[in-house]
Amino acid sequence: MSGLTPDTPVPTGVIVHAKSRVLELQYLNDVTFRVPFELLRVYSPSAEVRGHGPGQEVLQTGKRDVTITAIEGVGNYALQPFFSDGHSTGLYSWDLLYDLASRQEQHWRDYLARLDAAGIERDAPMAAARPASGHCH
Repeated sequence: MSGLTPDTPVPTGVIVHAKSRVLELQYLNDVTFRVPFELLRVYSPSAEVRGHGPGQEVLQTGKRDVTITAIEGVGNYALQPFFSDGHSTGLYSWDLLYDLASRQEQHWRDYLARLDAAGIERDAPMAAARPASGHCH
């Protein structure tokens, strides 16, 4: 499972700042990142967001005001946040959290570029999920 390499930074502290809507991740050597809930939500590692393969990603919108209502540790390798929009299936491994935290600017640029390419506003409500056609065998 990802997140278990010896080089992966593991947070020494995790603080949910509900009012400012950021997750504070503290690491050794006084390194601290403040990751907006919105960024965490739009980059959820869940199948609901990532899909089940390349090209199946679901562009997330309308998440600017999402909050984290609860957060749980999963073993010694991940965090599972529970978001105010009902999303709770993403397991954020330590390596994913560190990547999102340490490369926030790049992730924001990529996200905004994907929105622009799709012609969708960041605050547009999510489109209703389409019913699945056919069956998986």
